[in-house]
Amino acid sequence: MTAVVNRLRRVSALVAVFGFFIMPAGGVHAAGAMAVGNCAAYGFAYDYSDVEEARSAAVAKCTGTSCNVVATIQRSCVAFAIDGRNACGPHGYAVAKRLGQAENTALRYCYKYGGKDCVIRAWACDAKG
Repeated sequence: MTAVVNRLRRVSALVAVFGFFIMPAGGVHAAGAMAVGNCAAYGFAYDYSDVEEARSAAVAKCTGTSCNVVATIQRSCVAFAIDGRNACGPHGYAVAKRLGQAENTALRYCYKYGGKDCVIRAWACDAKG
């Protein structure tokens, strides 16, 4: 049993060292943003090198009018929910460490604000989310 444990430790150490050497020179990108506009318009950006770049990209990618950044993410996820029967009506968004948590919370907010048939319209996770 001890031999197996020692072998696992050696393999783990090699994987850790190898992983360090293959990491990109610029580091891991871990910033994102979600922009929301009128009538279910949205834009999102993920895996940017910093939050300000992600914010600018999300607004630039937003397909509608009056788009504003509603959330930024770093090593997490964001979800945007709308009322499927009334795209210009109630909506919700949320940030969480895991996608499922963000989606559930966004849906809860959509229903809380009067949505009757809420669905996830968009989501994004950065490099670690």
